[in-house]
Amino acid sequence: MVSKELIDKVNAAIDTMRPYMQSDGGDLALDSISDDLVVTVRFLGTCGTCPYSSMTLHNGVVQAIMHHAPEIKEVVALDENE
Repeated sequence: MVSKELIDKVNAAIDTMRPYMQSDGGDLALDSISDDLVVTVRFLGTCGTCPYSSMTLHNGVVQAIMHHAPEIKEVVALDENE
């Protein structure tokens, strides 16, 4: 079972990215953290259909999450339709 502390660290990382995403009409939300420490995030709004969401994931979201929670093994994203 994933600890509340880890969930809080991942949410803190997401909160650092949220203003950038919201300024473009989108958002980002934590979907889940698996027992094997894979984080799934959900792109919302315009970010869910943005062709650059993959770059945003790899160049921003992953780095922020790994900085706040280095124990995370991987970060994957869903768009709002999944």
